[in-house]
Amino acid sequence: MLTAEIIAIGSELLTPEKTDTNSLWLTEKLNEIGIEVMLKTIVGDDELRLLETIKDALHRSKIVILTGGLGPTEDDITRQVAAKAVERELVFRQELEAELRVRFRRWGREMPEINKRQAFVIDGAEVLPNPNGSAVGMLFEHDETYLIVLPGPPRENQPMFTDFVLPVLQKQVGEVVVRRRILRVSGMGESAVDSAIAPIYKTYESVRTAILFNKTEVEVHLYSKAETAEQADAVLAELVEKIAEALGVAVFTTDGETMEQVIGRMLKERGKTVSVAESCTGGLIGRRITEVPGSSAYFIEGCVTYANEAKIRTLNVPRETLESFGAVSAETAEAMAKGMLERSGTDYAVSVTGIAGPDGGSEEKPVGTVFVGYADSRGTKSLKLVLPGDRYLIRWRASQAALDYLRRQMLKH
Repeated sequence: MLTAEIIAIGSELLTPEKTDTNSLWLTEKLNEIGIEVMLKTIVGDDELRLLETIKDALHRSKIVILTGGLGPTEDDITRQVAAKAVERELVFRQELEAELRVRFRRWGREMPEINKRQAFVIDGAEVLPNPNGSAVGMLFEHDETYLIVLPGPPRENQPMFTDFVLPVLQKQVGEVVVRRRILRVSGMGESAVDSAIAPIYKTYESVRTAILFNKTEVEVHLYSKAETAEQADAVLAELVEKIAEALGVAVFTTDGETMEQVIGRMLKERGKTVSVAESCTGGLIGRRITEVPGSSAYFIEGCVTYANEAKIRTLNVPRETLESFGAVSAETAEAMAKGMLERSGTDYAVSVTGIAGPDGGSEEKPVGTVFVGYADSRGTKSLKLVLPGDRYLIRWRASQAALDYLRRQMLKH
């Protein structure tokens, strides 16, 4: 299997404000044609570090992709460092300068002289056109090793990669089809999932399996490589069925859907409606539900009742319940769900109350204690959880637990 490395370039990517999204997109496209990404690196605008990184990558991998650093300013060093890494000169292409000048005039201004730098390319490299920006890309091939240089903005590098790079790499891979399925699992840890399914997926040598844990769930990624799409899909279908059977109700999708998408589909199929009452999640559950297009068909309303008085006034939670059991309790969660059901007239209602931290915990109810309430025409139920993580993660995991509790209750009836 061909292997690739991706190097994202730019000091801004090393700050808390910027994220390298290019590598994620490129990895997906490479995986689809059977190329495995073995390493991703972010390098700031430092010539020596970047040169060392590119050289090392070219020794290890047949495909090295650079993104970013092709602008016209002094800190845009990718062009010259890439040339030095492959021991070639940069050559000036007059036709590229002419095209740039025409393009700037089309934009209603004259080209600054500094942009002439973008007309220099690695000697011997194929120029990759950029109809969406001023920086052309480059594809340099030597001894069956490819150095691919792309601009940073996704609206520029994604069409460039799709139109000019992907066909070249596809020829190198040959007639191989790679298909992917994603299973998402709620209520189980990464180790427990792997222990349950490793004896299954290890028997499928043509399938690569990756188990990932994100902030709310475990993802099982399955990549099947075959000569035809039908063969790859058939193997995946068989493996997915076995894994889903082993994990049971914890698997909430075998096609990569989010929990809110699954909930929406189930509600629409049943012709049912839902409402939510939130405390510690502060509206996050309602936000997630309504991010799905068409959610107005099944989501009626939601309330954020943060204070005790709001719970009493808006949801008719009995004052004695709050005084006897506290705001964070099974009794309050169930009363919130019942009050929401009566207020909205929906088929189902879910509620959340908890301690997201960092303060407010006790020995009896530590930070991360969350109660999920549920109500329907048959009555009320609740679920107690102690969730790990900081305030952000506890809130997200509480929202996932509430949606998953709703899903499991619907499956029972």
